[in-house]
Amino acid sequence: MDTNPVAAQDTPDGEETESWGSFLWFCTKLILAVLLFRALAFSFFTIPSESMLPDLQTGDYLIAAKWPYGYNENSMPLGLPGPTDRVFGKTPERGDVVVFKHPIDRSDYVKRVIGLPGDTVAMVDGQLILNGELIEKKRVDDFTIAISANTRCHNRAEEIRGADGIPLCRYHRFEETLPGGRRYRVLDFGPTPQDDFETVVVPEGKLFVMGDNRDNSQDSRFPALAGGGVGLVDQRLLVARASLVLFSTDGSAEWIKPWTWFTAARWGRIGHSI
Repeated sequence: MDTNPVAAQDTPDGEETESWGSFLWFCTKLILAVLLFRALAFSFFTIPSESMLPDLQTGDYLIAAKWPYGYNENSMPLGLPGPTDRVFGKTPERGDVVVFKHPIDRSDYVKRVIGLPGDTVAMVDGQLILNGELIEKKRVDDFTIAISANTRCHNRAEEIRGADGIPLCRYHRFEETLPGGRRYRVLDFGPTPQDDFETVVVPEGKLFVMGDNRDNSQDSRFPALAGGGVGLVDQRLLVARASLVLFSTDGSAEWIKPWTWFTAARWGRIGHSI
């Protein structure tokens, strides 16, 4: 009879090596699966500014679809190499919210597509004119948002108090309707210098993009400048189409205070479709 149960359970060196090898192979496959997912299916982005209010808020975490506009070096995650020209490329539709690389500083920007190749775009007194036709714009209910650690109140907006005493910021909100019926909401502070620009013809391969927070957005109305305007956006700079808000925070969370991870969350934003 074997009187040494511990010795009977010893693992041979070959089996131990095989276990480590299996674990490393599992990790390798997991990393490859994540990279393929981010390269071909979806990627994740955060909203750092208020240029896309009211639809997107500072602190929103987005999931964005990679396949609608094709793939190239700009859509690859973690600086991985890719083709210079887009593979399976497709032009966005007017009204799409797109993620793209800034033409100068290569940071990720999020804006709404207004003009496609061949379109003419102009603005007079804050009224968009697309291909010579006024874009329908009507006043709707005001937009309010809680002032928080990552959300300030613009000096052209109105700061108010909610019923519970929470400071809020109130903006005038409008609804625009593009040809084809695509509707979305925009904010307008009233007369500003960027409310007027001469007719622009969108060249082949380019896009005219704007922020929904019209008087607080550096977009195609402004020449491309690092940290500023983007000019007419080359479609090769497209990364993905914004799809869904996965999570949102008001910026008040602190790592050393775990309960604030929950109190800072904007739970009502989760699952918001873009």
